[in-house]
Amino acid sequence: MIEARRLHILRAVADHRTVTAAAAALYLTPSAVSQQLTSLEQETGHRLVERGAKGVRLTPAGEILLSHTNAVLAQLERAEAELAAYGKGEAGTVTVAAFATGIAQVVAPALARLGRSAPGIGIRVRDAEGDASLRMLLDRQVDVAVAVEYRGAPPADDPRLTHLPLYAEPFDAVVPLGHRLADDAEVPLAELSKDPWIGPYPGNPCHDVVVLACESAGFQPRLEHSSDDFRAVVALASADAGVALVPRSALRGMDLTGVVVRPVDGVAPTRRVFAAVRRGAEAHPLIRPVLEALGQAAAGG
Repeated sequence: MIEARRLHILRAVADHRTVTAAAAALYLTPSAVSQQLTSLEQETGHRLVERGAKGVRLTPAGEILLSHTNAVLAQLERAEAELAAYGKGEAGTVTVAAFATGIAQVVAPALARLGRSAPGIGIRVRDAEGDASLRMLLDRQVDVAVAVEYRGAPPADDPRLTHLPLYAEPFDAVVPLGHRLADDAEVPLAELSKDPWIGPYPGNPCHDVVVLACESAGFQPRLEHSSDDFRAVVALASADAGVALVPRSALRGMDLTGVVVRPVDGVAPTRRVFAAVRRGAEAHPLIRPVLEALGQAAAGG
């Protein structure tokens, strides 16, 4: 008989590619993870992982078991949801991970809404970048992730997750006050190909949006300065250190002295934001109201 907790460990190893990283995510020791993998191999009668210089990869047998693991764990989430519904689980705490502007845009309004409509549900918020929140969700550190589409992100049909689209917002061009394009109504990205750029670090989903937008305009941005804090990005632009693309919601309430904000000419780069839960958990009586409140906040309702 295969133990479900060992399937959790197999998926964590597949996601993180090293025993050490999987162990850290699961709050276990590497030796405990290795022991559980060995036990799982004994239960199945197959070698499931191969260790190499670059980490751990699944064998063909491991890949087969992983495909069933996603279905089994999703079904267990559904079972928990139905049992909670049967027990009228209308009180409890849901942990939500979201990036800073996502917290301001939808999580905080959803929290306020739930305080009125479902006072038995408590919300615990964790600030995490759009890519980190999905890892936290899959590692069962949080119950809901508010994340951003990016290259390498799990697709909408990922068997581990259920997605709920929330909103999309454009990036605006931010240029110093004395910039040659400061008086233009819109900024063509191609005209910024020779400028120094300020932007998020690689790995931040917004970094991908900026780089892809510039590549579509025919150039690679010369990123001279890096920060994941958009206030720092705007401050550097105001010091004439370069130009930037910043999500529109991140600019709200910000000190824009010394910069000019203009829409991008043509098709604007866009940040697409969604909520995600582990597949099967969307019907949980504590999680379902949270997803509904996030959707209503995103719709402005």
